Amino acid sequence: NSLPMNLSEFFAFEHNEERKLFYRASELREIGGRGISYRQIGTNLNGRALQILNEVYAPRTDTGKTMLRHTGEEGGVIISGEIEVTVGDQREILGPGDAYYFDSNLPHRFRNIGTEPCHIVSAATPPSF
Repeated sequence: NSLPMNLSEFFAFEHNEERKLFYRASELREIGGRGISYRQIGTNLNGRALQILNEVYAPRTDTGKTMLRHTGEEGGVIISGEIEVTVGDQREILGPGDAYYFDSNLPHRFRNIGTEPCHIVSAATPPSF
């Protein structure tokens, strides 16, 4: 027996490829829709603890009437435009340079109430899309 593992371990073994470190704008994966662009850094987040998104909300778009809830935490910084963020029973309108950070298990919703697109860079752990 020259292998340091049994056959089932050998066939279950995943080749540990070097992870990509840098991404061009054209390489960000679009995972949004319906007036909201979510451009994700990285295409395969299996085994990753963090998801980073470049988000753009078209004017008058939102994440839906149903509040979102999922395990983890998320935070972001508003780059341009305005966004109304609701977390639980708290609601705030945020603009450029403002930020949010909350427990994603709390019901939450994002809504662009402005007439200009809203650009946000956000992070969530664990990845939720």
